[in-house]
Amino acid sequence: MQRLHIAIAGCGPAGLATALLLHRDGHHVTLFERFDVPRAVGSGLMIQPTGFAVLRELGLDGALLDHGARIDRLHGEAGSSGRVVLGVRYAALGKRAGFGVGVHRAALFALLHDAVAAEGIAIETGCAVIGSDAAAGGRRLLVLEGGRRTPPFGLIVDALGTRTPLAPPCGRALAYGALWGTLDWPEDAGFDPAALEQRYRRASVMVGVLPIGRFPGARRRQAALFWSLRADRLAAWHAAGLDAWKAEVAALWPATQALLDQIASPEQLTFARYAHRTLSTPAEPGMIHIGDAWHSASPQLGQGANMALLDAWAVARALRRASDIPAALADAVAMRRRHVHLYQALTALFTPVYQSDSRVLPFVRDRIVGPLSKLWPATRIQAAMVSGLIGSPMRPLFD
Repeated sequence: MQRLHIAIAGCGPAGLATALLLHRDGHHVTLFERFDVPRAVGSGLMIQPTGFAVLRELGLDGALLDHGARIDRLHGEAGSSGRVVLGVRYAALGKRAGFGVGVHRAALFALLHDAVAAEGIAIETGCAVIGSDAAAGGRRLLVLEGGRRTPPFGLIVDALGTRTPLAPPCGRALAYGALWGTLDWPEDAGFDPAALEQRYRRASVMVGVLPIGRFPGARRRQAALFWSLRADRLAAWHAAGLDAWKAEVAALWPATQALLDQIASPEQLTFARYAHRTLSTPAEPGMIHIGDAWHSASPQLGQGANMALLDAWAVARALRRASDIPAALADAVAMRRRHVHLYQALTALFTPVYQSDSRVLPFVRDRIVGPLSKLWPATRIQAAMVSGLIGSPMRPLFD
């Protein structure tokens, strides 16, 4: 493929990783970001073996391990009964088993952004993208807030997320979101520093603690605390007050008191809203949608950032081996479509089991599925699902 002028809309993990990969392949890349200073939004996430493979190709795996927290298992219990209903160990995948890495979004962003800056990739800040127009010769340009138009590009990569203005609306908002807070790791509270731990009351109440390592330049380790909450109950949560919520969390999981004591204001918590959407046409003339701009879902299987990194790798690989842009975009979509559709279906299937008002689903989860999941081959299947490896997504991308 000849050297292209490529615009990437969005400075999240998908956009930054794509910029690095395409720049290293010799393309001229410009990133467009709506914030005056690029920054990450949110709290913790998990990098799975799939996303880790892309970061390794970028040479950022060592830095990720240095700043993140290695996760070897996921553990969930029902209420105060101590009944284990989620027990996933990466080791179930055998000798070549990988692991997860809990990391703050800001830390992951910093690693990618610093690499972009070090390589001199252009970032146009304060540029809110509101649309795109066709230009001559199959090229496209971006339309920015205020009516300004960019020069035409050979390719536009849309990494603007779920609410991207570059794609038609699709999908649906999910009823449940989550409150997230980033807090100091409580050394003596009994949490496993190598596990994502959760407690449930039916499917309508969930609290979790994820180790997320440390911020760049800091020494103190951090934890992400999250609490499942219906979006239409957020106002009632505010009205009830912070103390009432703290009492509810501590009653469900007393060990969280060491984290709750650090929260003095509701402003320390961010409410995340989720949507389930899959764009039917992720590639169009001169443009491809990746990450949440193509597919988004609830975080139950923890695949969002990992799927985005795989999309970025697919775009770069397709451009390396295709003879023209249309062929490259078709190839990138073909490499990812099966895996995307599979995990969109799996997430839609499992989300109501952990985030819904159902009473039947959590009953089945706690008393039937939970015990059975401790037996082989369910242990291996669960580990493969969490790792993002079901559907063999690495084969078309790295063979």
